[in-house]
Amino acid sequence: MVSTLTLLSLAATGFLGGGHCAGMCGGLSTAFALQLPPQVGRVKLIVLMNLGRIGSYTFIGLLLGALGQFGISLDQTRLLQHILFAAANLLLLFIGLYLAGLNAYAAQVEKLGRPVWRRLNPLFNRLLPIQNTPACFGVGLLWGWLPCGMVYSASLYALGSGNALDGALMMLAFGLGTLPNLLAMGLFANQLKGLLQHPHFRLVAGLSVSLWAAWQLWHGVAVWLQAG
Repeated sequence: MVSTLTLLSLAATGFLGGGHCAGMCGGLSTAFALQLPPQVGRVKLIVLMNLGRIGSYTFIGLLLGALGQFGISLDQTRLLQHILFAAANLLLLFIGLYLAGLNAYAAQVEKLGRPVWRRLNPLFNRLLPIQNTPACFGVGLLWGWLPCGMVYSASLYALGSGNALDGALMMLAFGLGTLPNLLAMGLFANQLKGLLQHPHFRLVAGLSVSLWAAWQLWHGVAVWLQAG
């Protein structure tokens, strides 16, 4: 069973990546919030949309955990977990530098998900503009598949878990960590727009993500050396 510390770390990763969420999903979240029909409760629809997004993350974690569970032999699991842990945090470190405007490598990584998104995009567009509750939840489900380096980083943890349930829990924890930032963007879109686009905010947010990734790498290496 996945440890509580791992789940808390993934939730913290999602939360600290709020600046990246602002860059990748903030525009979408703002657009969705501003186009919601006035006759329907805005808070309810924004929450439903984000629950759909987190539901997709959880499903992705379930699939990747199952893939690891059935595709990795027991003697390979430990080594692969170490490799995927390091890869996840290296990717997260570059995402932070990308967000801070110091490196553009992570933008290239996010291109990997474009073929999947191209297939989903027509269905996504069919649900817009949002007119009712089911459409809102559907938009959230599809939103969860938007190419995103933060999601890819968390997905590597899920794949390395070697267990379908653990993979789902990991991605659920990550998704819940992103929730406060994206709820705020949806509910206070106009007020937050200037702040989220400010270069100083993006620099601080990006460096926070990179420092968190560096700390996790350092801590992971220390644990592995002690175990060895």
